[in-house]
Amino acid sequence: MDTLGKQVSRQEGPMAKMIEEQTSKIPSDWYLWAAVTCMAASLTLKIMEKNHTALFVGQWAAPFLLFGIYNKLVKLEGHDEYDK
Repeated sequence: MDTLGKQVSRQEGPMAKMIEEQTSKIPSDWYLWAAVTCMAASLTLKIMEKNHTALFVGQWAAPFLLFGIYNKLVKLEGHDEYDK
């Protein structure tokens, strides 16, 4: 419903539905562990003085955490409510 009380149709496209179906199969813990692993690998590379590679690998943590949040939302909310 919009601010005037009218029902607004906002449906997910076929690509988003396909992505949601696949990502909801992956346990949420995997994304957290992937992010922690990236941070540990980045620290290890930094200690080995491979600074550019350490920065590159370290930047993967944030996307993994965002994927985890998306995964959790998909599991909680599922597809668009209008598709049900």
